[in-house]
Parts: sequence; C-alpha cells; structure tokens
Amino acid sequence: MFWQYILIAFVLIIISLVIVKLNKKNFNMEINKLVTYLGGKDNILDTEVNMSRLKVTLKDVSVVDKNAIEKLGAQGIVEIDNQLKIIFGPDAVKLKKYISDMKKK
Repeated sequence: MFWQYILIAFVLIIISLVIVKLNKKNFNMEINKLVTYLGGKDNILDTEVNMSRLKVTLKDVSVVDKNAIEKLGAQGIVEIDNQLKIIFGPDAVKLKKYISDMKKK
C-alpha cells in the first residue's frame, strides 16, 4: 500500500515537471510573437515596466498589430505618440527582461 502512494506521488511530480516545461516553452514562443507584432526587435527603441504595464517606445507605431497583441493576453493598450503602454499583469517584468536580452544580441 505504501509503495502505491510513492508511485502516485512520483507520477504527479513528473506530470508537474512536464507542464512547467511546456509552459516555459509556450511563454518564449509568445514573447517572440509579441516582438513580431511590435514590428520586430529593430522597431523597439526602449522598454520600461511600471507594475503590470509594459511601456514600449517604438520607431514606427503604424506597423504594430494591436489586435494580435490583445489576443496574446494583453488586457489593454494605450498609444501615446511613439509609445505603447500594454497591460500584461505580472508577466510584464518577464517580457521586459526577455525583450532587453533579445535587443542585446
């Protein structure tokens, strides 16, 4: 009986690890899509984070696909001059870090 519980716990741990791995892969794919929808990494001049908002300064705002960004999970987008303020919730910090790292390459 004891071994059955150990086996069940082991299987649950493996399933959890697989789910975490898949979510991480999907998150990176979604960030790549976001950069594409923002007009590519060359269109992004600067990024900042304020709480749950990602502020992106762009060369050309007209090439941005706002509808696609909202489908990725943005809860709102505000455009001011050459900047977009995109509400992403707690993922905004991760997005800024990934985009900054991508721009350095």
